Amino acid sequence: MSASFVAKTGLSGCLPDLNKAQVALAAPKLSYRPICGLKRFPALGANNKRSNTGMIVHMSTGESGVSGLTYKDAGVDIDAGSELVRRIAKMAPGIGGFGGLFPLGDSYLVAGTDGVGTKLKLAFESGIHDTIGIDLVAMSVNDIITSGAKPLFFLDYFATSRLDVDLAEKVIRGIVDGCQQSDCTLLGGETAEMPGFYADGEYDLSGFAVGIVKKESVIDGKNITVGDVLIGLPSSGVHSNGYSLVRRVLDKSGLSLKDELPGENITLGQALMAPTVIYVKQVLDIISQGGVKGIAHITGGGFTDNIPRVFPKGLGALIYKDSWAVPPIFKWIQKVGRIEEDEMLRTFNNGIGMVLVLSREAAERIPNSVGYRIGEVVVDDGVTYHQR
Repeated sequence: MSASFVAKTGLSGCLPDLNKAQVALAAPKLSYRPICGLKRFPALGANNKRSNTGMIVHMSTGESGVSGLTYKDAGVDIDAGSELVRRIAKMAPGIGGFGGLFPLGDSYLVAGTDGVGTKLKLAFESGIHDTIGIDLVAMSVNDIITSGAKPLFFLDYFATSRLDVDLAEKVIRGIVDGCQQSDCTLLGGETAEMPGFYADGEYDLSGFAVGIVKKESVIDGKNITVGDVLIGLPSSGVHSNGYSLVRRVLDKSGLSLKDELPGENITLGQALMAPTVIYVKQVLDIISQGGVKGIAHITGGGFTDNIPRVFPKGLGALIYKDSWAVPPIFKWIQKVGRIEEDEMLRTFNNGIGMVLVLSREAAERIPNSVGYRIGEVVVDDGVTYHQR
């Protein structure tokens, strides 16, 4: 059995009149995200990456001679995901952005779709279902705002073997909350009951968001130049990427979600289930002040794979790793899993959920209470990490 719902909504103030708008004949700009959370860009070889300003810092937290956990050990192969995207790019040229751009008159519709990965497994174990919907909305709307687009509407897909109405209501309540935080409309969705397909008490989620931006206002990174500043917006924690590795670390620790995060006055469940920050209003406000040239959503692939995607060829990022406070949950994950530094930087957001590239003048307007000045644009490819 499946059920769908559609909400009537007034979008007249945001969406062009579809009966009058002339859709451009140019091919749309596409986006594609494989299961590991990567899109088009390949790995950057962080271990031996150099720039004009020096050598990347490589730090191992493992014991001598002892190999730490990796994302691949947890069953997620980022390189395989990148290879799949490369193959798909041959069939659908132009993919790779955080959101897909479709020309519509003098604007672009910007679309994004995503899920919350194996964070769902922790929701099942912890019984926390009222915030996972926020994560779902965040993963899509945070992608489409990287183009400067204002989210218009969101749709969700909820699938389970046996519909538990009370549980589903909690999940949908989180989706509604996420849409309110994004100032967009929950336009509709699909509830699929598929007996025998999922374990009892479990479900799957995916979401789809559409936004709009004027063509002359689209943020595409083309104007980024050497000396531009990277501003990092704080994350609430792990957000919704890297949980296959998180779960391996949790198993290795011997602790449960009810146990306290060592040295902190919160449980591991509270730390790991903290909902993903929705950056829509904050980022659109910064954009409105001018000077924003590029935006990267730090999801699967971490800093290493996501930041270079917004740069013109020949430019890269110099990141000062001591320019922000890494939240305790990441330090715990790294210590318990003996995860090497470059693996952390390619898997997790490490406390920075969104990176904006601004002119120096515009960066001066961003107070420290809003975002950290984490680096700058240099002549190079990829990302170089330094201690400042």
